[in-house]
Amino acid sequence: MPLSLMRPGDQGHVLSLCECCPARQHLLELGFTPGTPIEFVRRAPLGDPLTVRIRGYLLSLRRHEADAVRVRRCPPDWDDAPQGE
Repeated sequence: MPLSLMRPGDQGHVLSLCECCPARQHLLELGFTPGTPIEFVRRAPLGDPLTVRIRGYLLSLRRHEADAVRVRRCPPDWDDAPQGE
């Protein structure tokens, strides 16, 4: 599923990045690599930007960037959740 469809509190792993996304290389450099744990933190009131926790830090993405990140959502009791700061 696209990262943009997750809800606050959802956790999962990055599966892949869309090859056609202009920001693909930048997202990879930020740590959006396959297998990386990720947590959806919040969505701005108008739906853009989105905030996620990845590799121990908070990062805001535009919705079109989050659309390019494919994730596998994990159950709420998942014990490999990204750790807070």
